Amino acid sequence: MLPLAFAKSGDHVMVAKIGGNPEMRKHLEDLGFVIGSHVQIISASGDGNVIVNLKDSRLAITDLMAKKVQVVPQ
Repeated sequence: MLPLAFAKSGDHVMVAKIGGNPEMRKHLEDLGFVIGSHVQIISASGDGNVIVNLKDSRLAITDLMAKKVQVVPQ
């Protein structure tokens, strides 16, 4: 398991755990980051900010949020 912030462009991963305070977890869940959801990394700039394809939508999330999402490779 690794933070989403450390995934590489082109990786396909599955959300395994959501961390952070309740407000952060709720926000990430509202965006679609729920346990078991499949995520494709579109762009990982290396500074932690990540663009992902999640449920047929592209989302950009900050380094702080990406570090709260724990994923496993698919």
